[in-house]
Amino acid sequence: MPVPQQKWAIIGGGFLGMTLALRLAQQGKAVTLFEASPSLGGLAGTWRLGDVIWDRHYHVSLSSDGYLRSLLRELDLEEEMRWTTTRTGFYVDSELYSLSTTLEFLKFPILSLADKLRLGATILYASRLTDWKTLETIPVTEWLEQWSGRSVVRKIWTPLLRAKLGDNYRETSAAFIWASIARMYAARRGGMKKESFGYVPSGYARVIQRFADTLERAGVLCRLGKPVKALTSGGTGEVRVDLQDGTRETFDQSVVTAAAPLVSRLCPQLSPAEKDRLNHIKYQGIICASLLLKRPLSGFYITNITDSSMPYTAVIEMTALVPPEEFGGRSLIYLPLYVPSDAPEFKLTDEQLQDRFLEGLGRMYSHFSREDLLAFRISRVTHLLPVPTLKYSEGVPDVSTSIPGVHIVNSTQILNGTLNVNETVQLAEIAARRFADQPFSGRPAEVLDHEIIEDNCQPLAGSRQ
Repeated sequence: MPVPQQKWAIIGGGFLGMTLALRLAQQGKAVTLFEASPSLGGLAGTWRLGDVIWDRHYHVSLSSDGYLRSLLRELDLEEEMRWTTTRTGFYVDSELYSLSTTLEFLKFPILSLADKLRLGATILYASRLTDWKTLETIPVTEWLEQWSGRSVVRKIWTPLLRAKLGDNYRETSAAFIWASIARMYAARRGGMKKESFGYVPSGYARVIQRFADTLERAGVLCRLGKPVKALTSGGTGEVRVDLQDGTRETFDQSVVTAAAPLVSRLCPQLSPAEKDRLNHIKYQGIICASLLLKRPLSGFYITNITDSSMPYTAVIEMTALVPPEEFGGRSLIYLPLYVPSDAPEFKLTDEQLQDRFLEGLGRMYSHFSREDLLAFRISRVTHLLPVPTLKYSEGVPDVSTSIPGVHIVNSTQILNGTLNVNETVQLAEIAARRFADQPFSGRPAEVLDHEIIEDNCQPLAGSRQ
């Protein structure tokens, strides 16, 4: 007799949830994906800015992003990717500098020649390291001072760390800076002299639509606008998914892809130790402004800011990567502000944030005028990035929980990388392979060690996973 399909619920419709849903469906499982918002995509989702539809947050792909490129190949989109070599700016002491070439770096007046040599050596050394676990035991500033010196740490590294992590940088391990450098230099290790950044024309809106069509053809049922209230075990080998609208559905297995504190609230039957582990993970949030301007600002794709008085932590000029024609001849700008998940800035109104951010642009760019602004929107995410604190991997939640049939796969389990779409897809691919190997039959699943995420295998060229 035919074996009945296992019923799986995926909670969360970002790239992690979508990839996992697709892989499980391809394994012959009956998959239902629940997403609280009315559209798929999660952090890679899109929105309308004026008359332009584009990504809600800034994203970039590298030529070395093997898992993402393999997925795009499967979606018949990889050949459409466009690749560009961009320029980088640095805003220091109220001055804007270009740091896009070796010559510009050598002329950079903020650092002495000795500082520049040590900074370059630090980046080169970090790009070749492979033992990230040892770095987890060393505070990031301690490690950077050892290799770059106190002057470089004070002038460059500390402002950049604060820009991304706030005061949490004091508790962050050296593995964070290693992962950041390793990602940017992965393409160079592949033989390229410069990093090439890539994008799909029409942005992630095109990717997500193609992904949604693929999920539908694979038999995945996407329940959009359906926030989940709780996941519990029915005691008879089933998982009960209670929705906010008062309805309930039952499944054989479930996977929650939400941020750790949300998982703790969604799963009331977790043990106190499990809840403590989930709630102990620190998060950085983000307040990200999207601006549509009449003209460009600088021509730099990213401008790093070391001035802590600025109301945002970087300037991302998307039209330095994507042709302005994608935006009707206008310029698309992102102004990210990374803050702790409980930061008071989250309580500011859009109007207050707009006034602060535009005032900052006026200070940075003398030619900027508020009359250049065509559209402005604010995105707020309280739990964006798990902070890689000292010995972070020792506190990561296991994939399988004490609740039969309830599993956790989320960004906390990215141990040897940084949060980006490629790492998210890799996380889903590895988890799906492990789920395929588990003898699920209504019994509590064997605990999957969180170190599955350390798998560094890459998809084969031309493979369609």
